[in-house]
Amino acid sequence: MKDKSAVIEANGVSNEKREAVFDAFRRWGYLEATLDPLGDFKPEPVPELKQLTGESADEARRIYCGTIGAEFMHILDAERRRWIQERLEAPAPETDHARILERLVRAELFEQVVQSRYLGNKRFSIEGLAALIPLLDEALETAAENGVEEIVLGMSHRGRLNVMIHIVGRPAEDIFARFEEVDARSELGGGDVKYHIGATGEYTTRNGQTLGIHLVSNPSHLEAVDPVALGRARAKQTRRGEDGIARVLPVVLHGDAAFAGQGIWAETLNFLMIDGFSVGGSVHIIVNNLIGFTAVPSECQSSRFASDIVKRLPVPIFHVNAEDPDAVVRIARLAVEYRYAFQSPVVIDLIGYRRYGHSEIDDPTITQPLRYRKIQAHPPLWKLYAEKTGADPANTVEAVRSEFEAAQKNAVNFEKIPKMWQLPPYWNNFKGGRYKPEFEVDTGVPEDKLHAITTKLTSYPDDFAIHPKIKKLLEQRAAMGAGKSLVDYGMAEALAFGSLLTEGIPVRLSGEDSKRGTFNQRHAALIDTQTEAEVIPLANLSVEQARFEVYNTALSEAGAMGFEYGFSRDFPEALVLWEAQFGDFANGAQVVIDQFIAAGEDKWRLLSGLVLLLPHGYEGQGPEHSSGRIERYLQLAARDNIQVCQPSNAAQYFHLLRRQALRRWRKPLVVFTPKSMLRNPAAASPLADFSRPRFQTVLPDAEVQHAERVLFCTGKIGHELAAERKRRNDASTAIVSVEQMYPFPEKELEEVLGAYSSAQDFVWVQEEPSNMGPLNFVMPRLKRVLRGHALRSVKRSASASPATGSAKAHELEQKTLLALAFGTGKA
Repeated sequence: MKDKSAVIEANGVSNEKREAVFDAFRRWGYLEATLDPLGDFKPEPVPELKQLTGESADEARRIYCGTIGAEFMHILDAERRRWIQERLEAPAPETDHARILERLVRAELFEQVVQSRYLGNKRFSIEGLAALIPLLDEALETAAENGVEEIVLGMSHRGRLNVMIHIVGRPAEDIFARFEEVDARSELGGGDVKYHIGATGEYTTRNGQTLGIHLVSNPSHLEAVDPVALGRARAKQTRRGEDGIARVLPVVLHGDAAFAGQGIWAETLNFLMIDGFSVGGSVHIIVNNLIGFTAVPSECQSSRFASDIVKRLPVPIFHVNAEDPDAVVRIARLAVEYRYAFQSPVVIDLIGYRRYGHSEIDDPTITQPLRYRKIQAHPPLWKLYAEKTGADPANTVEAVRSEFEAAQKNAVNFEKIPKMWQLPPYWNNFKGGRYKPEFEVDTGVPEDKLHAITTKLTSYPDDFAIHPKIKKLLEQRAAMGAGKSLVDYGMAEALAFGSLLTEGIPVRLSGEDSKRGTFNQRHAALIDTQTEAEVIPLANLSVEQARFEVYNTALSEAGAMGFEYGFSRDFPEALVLWEAQFGDFANGAQVVIDQFIAAGEDKWRLLSGLVLLLPHGYEGQGPEHSSGRIERYLQLAARDNIQVCQPSNAAQYFHLLRRQALRRWRKPLVVFTPKSMLRNPAAASPLADFSRPRFQTVLPDAEVQHAERVLFCTGKIGHELAAERKRRNDASTAIVSVEQMYPFPEKELEEVLGAYSSAQDFVWVQEEPSNMGPLNFVMPRLKRVLRGHALRSVKRSASASPATGSAKAHELEQKTLLALAFGTGKA
């Protein structure tokens, strides 16, 4: 290419040489595209392109180095590359200039009215990227032409209020009322800021078709909404059956710095095309103002583009200059058509600027003085577009401004804050709020039904080459389900799932190694040893059964948990579970736990029945494989927002899972599940216990009737205390297991304690250090129940780390705990 004799001339060029020229521009042209309206993000010269001359090169440069920069040559599928290049190299379609101008005027004048009326309020203006509104407008029009009925829209705060009005279809009065903060008393102790709340509405296309729009509520953790929105889309698609992918389209908007920097997006990106998590393609739009709060791109990412992380996948990226609305609209249509053609994700990188600071009360001239001098002198996009198209926008401007000003005046008179969303009908049968006893339901299952389910659970095709160990396991489970031996946790779970499925309740379980189970305990999928074909007994119980899904996730916590939370939001009648490999692995999803699972109802009045399965127990496996961090969930517990439980035997686990699915009270459930107890005979249950009515929030001691000492505990330590009591031949100590830590079972504990009126010594015993576990949560509550009786506690000393790394040290500590529990001194 560097030799002048090798330079390709356009005059009389052969098809082969023309194709070579175009191939070079298809590959590298995006680097020389003019993408920044202010000219700071300059084209990057490519030597291989510089030497290409002639008409052919000029044509290719016009297509690939203008205001559109297309990255698609990393896609291995030749058909997909050909599809894109044919459309980019064809003449640009005509656009509706009047429609685009009207959208731009609306977008920017709304911001100006808010700025003039509510000076000093945060709103996270869209100005500088106003082309986002015609982009979404065209994307929805195109989706409607392809059969879409509902859009799930995820985005952070930038431009959110504008999108609520112009895309979701909320009345402008609703937004202004939130600036006025009418009826603030209704949100005492709850609610959220206006630019985080969700909204539902309808979008009407040019031909009169109506699309449902759901804007997902989002916290300030910018990309946390990504997996949630996709999980919600997956649930909505699942509800609609085979053509769900065509009828529900997820569209997710991202900030440039967050797109490049936030790990939860990288996790989500990784599973976009994995079975169990795919949504048939999603449209991703980077709302790129070339700045992250105060940080410039060179401080936010190592690569040239914020979108470069996407190139790990065979997904096209279309960079487009936000001040060429015609190009923006063209790419919007192309992106949605590509999604429908190939059921693939697609990314649009909309590059513009930010007219104000991160928020309107921030002064960006301190950190970017040169760029903001340009911005201050730069006209709004609607004016530039009117000049370009020769349109006179005066009448439109006057009408739109009058409309917004009237809406603002109307909002002042509102007596209540408008509700921005409407829950779908499938939520009608479910309740939130405070717990009420009438929510309880019986969870027992007759033994004959358990026998029938067992037969199906332990069966496999005649020609299936089963692993010898699994064959033995199924034989053992057959004996359990027939009542011939005690039922362990693995079989209890299978019976809970199976019974729910036969009652018409779908079950979806995902997690790290969840098909087999971290501890080799589940085996939801049987693998043929000759072909590796999969058989899932729970999916083959009967023709009439509900849907059963089980998936191994990528090695991800935040993304995977966020997805399942989203799924549970739009499939409330299903039992949806996410499982950590070890309980404290959920630490990687703390943002999802804090912002959605724990606070979602308080902030947004949105319910979820998601179950978190978190293996927990001190067994000498080290700091990261001992604690599920019970204390963190109890610290988040308030207003009956979540349930925190640790079932101490297999039957309790069975009833707990069924209660979660059968009750109409929809709250997240955090279950601290066993490890060594999975195979501990003391934690196994007789089949008859699966037919008793309900989960017991407190398990009384069935062995000791006249106790002088009562040991309160939860989980595995209860079995160890029982073994120690037996070793000591102690007949005066009762062991009470608190199976549900939140909502705290005060009434049930009072009833249990009524049987121990002669007891004088009351002790809370836990394995965790004193600054962890349930201690600081349960002690004041137990004291209230004990009504003046002294209460002491036995626990490990306070520690920065949950557990020792030495198995022998663990054993010494555990023996000390047991000795102290049965002693009389302070610990």
